[in-house]
Amino acid sequence: MVLATTIGTALEWYGFILFSTMSALVLNRLFFPPGDPVAATLASFATFAVGFLVRPLGALVIGHHGDRLGRRKMLVITLVTVGSASTLMGALPTYETAGAWAPVLLVVLRIVQGFGAGAEYAGASLTLAEFAPPEHRGRYSAIPPAGAALGALISAGAVAAVSTLPADDFLAWGWRIPFLATVLVTATGFYIRVSVAESPVFEAAKRERGVARAPAVELARSAPRTLIAGVVSSVGPNVAAYIPVVFALAYLTEQLDVSRTDTVVGALVYFACSAAAMPMAGALADGIGRRTVLAGAMVASAVFAFPFFWLLGTRDVAYVWFAFGVSGLLLGAQLGAQAGFLAELFPTRTRFSGVALSRELAAAAAGGTAPLVAAALLEAAGGAPWPVVLYMSALLLLSAVAVALTHG
Repeated sequence: MVLATTIGTALEWYGFILFSTMSALVLNRLFFPPGDPVAATLASFATFAVGFLVRPLGALVIGHHGDRLGRRKMLVITLVTVGSASTLMGALPTYETAGAWAPVLLVVLRIVQGFGAGAEYAGASLTLAEFAPPEHRGRYSAIPPAGAALGALISAGAVAAVSTLPADDFLAWGWRIPFLATVLVTATGFYIRVSVAESPVFEAAKRERGVARAPAVELARSAPRTLIAGVVSSVGPNVAAYIPVVFALAYLTEQLDVSRTDTVVGALVYFACSAAAMPMAGALADGIGRRTVLAGAMVASAVFAFPFFWLLGTRDVAYVWFAFGVSGLLLGAQLGAQAGFLAELFPTRTRFSGVALSRELAAAAAGGTAPLVAAALLEAAGGAPWPVVLYMSALLLLSAVAVALTHG
């Protein structure tokens, strides 16, 4: 079950982070009209945000069926949806060959990818939490998020590898290779997921109480404050993830003239540290409490926002990599504790819908828009990053307060 849940989540975030990284490095050049580079970057980030805007719809639809038909079937659907969209991105024509159709097709595939991703991460983490013994729930439910970081790490590694190609070859065909390789993991993950059992907790709840007719409606009526707390508590990790790994990549390469290779290595350091921190945070959450670890990591991440951008501003590669490493550790601590926190926040009958909607409403509101907002703030401030620091810190502290106010 660990393998089945983790491989799909790794694939989801491989594809999602691959798109994120390429948005900052190459898609802005290839899929939008040439001319103003700032406008092209903003358009690329807007396309990135589209995938997040559709994720709540995926969370609602797939979460609904996950609470009614079971976890396993939905995890197979999300795997195939995300994997197919990510693979096809590598075969798209560029603006030079297809004109306006190039960004249109890119947006369509981003929407499909976002729809499937809207329930993949949530479904994998809650399913493993339902299989795990209560005293080790934090430790096990943190494994799929670690798989997500591993997928992101592999994605960054793939980008780093093709970035070593000559610039013309990278822009002509090299960027396509990481997308097309997605098909191999999709096929492997499908074989594994169709072979695993259904969640025993779901099956027991189905026998005892039946399934909810409309899980999201039942949740909104019976526990609206819990759902709001789940959404607000998920805002911070989204901001802590996408400002460093999307906005900061463009900021380094376009504003600070740091090389593309050094920037991508920074992303590798970020994801490696994040993946390492998640299981440790999950285990720590089993010992001292999910809320304590989650809220504490959010506060620490808010405090580190200013040092993060100051270190980037030095343009010194060692300082830049150190900034990414610390930022990755703090994000990993948040996500490692968050998985068990959200799984225990909702009852079994509405858990899939509750966890998925909490994550994806926050992702749409703050995750997908974070790079776009940050880029606009940077432009308005004449290239000074302090408004981005304030924006990032404020949302992280808001999430920490929401976590602290929940029961348990």
